[in-house]
Amino acid sequence: MATEATFTVPSDQFPLGTVFEQLPGVTVELERIIPAQDVVIPYFWVRGTAVDDIEDAFLDHPGVENIRLVDSVEDEHLLRVEWTLKYDSVLSTLMETGVPLIKAVGTSEQWTFDIRGDDRRDVAAFQERCRELAIPITLTKLQALTPIESAAETALTDTQQEALELAYERGYFNTPRDVTMADLGDELGISQQAVASRLRRGISAILGSTLTELHPPDRTT
Repeated sequence: MATEATFTVPSDQFPLGTVFEQLPGVTVELERIIPAQDVVIPYFWVRGTAVDDIEDAFLDHPGVENIRLVDSVEDEHLLRVEWTLKYDSVLSTLMETGVPLIKAVGTSEQWTFDIRGDDRRDVAAFQERCRELAIPITLTKLQALTPIESAAETALTDTQQEALELAYERGYFNTPRDVTMADLGDELGISQQAVASRLRRGISAILGSTLTELHPPDRTT
């Protein structure tokens, strides 16, 4: 059965983590990863700083071959990095073991990332390879995915899931609320309007996916 695992790793042990040495207040979120010959190309968002500062933070890293800006929205910047596979890291280990990376979010303290294997043996193989390379990952969650869980997660974008998880953890959905939407925006590094949009679209996606699973459309008519 498909299995999802959540790991943490110190910020300086994960590719892109060197950005926190010069920019400790930013948040980094991987958008997607594209494998290529001899390199892995991650697209990632950096929030909370100027784009020139981001590019400068990677200039001397031994794993980075090239970095360029793809898009900017206010203080959020989407960048593309060519990361050499010759540099041992979590990214190169994921590519080597063939385990998909679902999500990765980094701060100056640590990276938290989710991977998904066809079964637990895939996750175990990834753990073992990290141990061989002395990459200090810590397993924090391991679960088999049910069809409904998988469908609901697939319906969400990474940014929607991040906003919903943070809102739930901080007590936004409690009565009365423990935090405001502005508080969530400050923590995510985005505007209050952007938080509202992510929560609204995320909740709509989960409801639509779950209701479809519970009540599939009648295809006989």
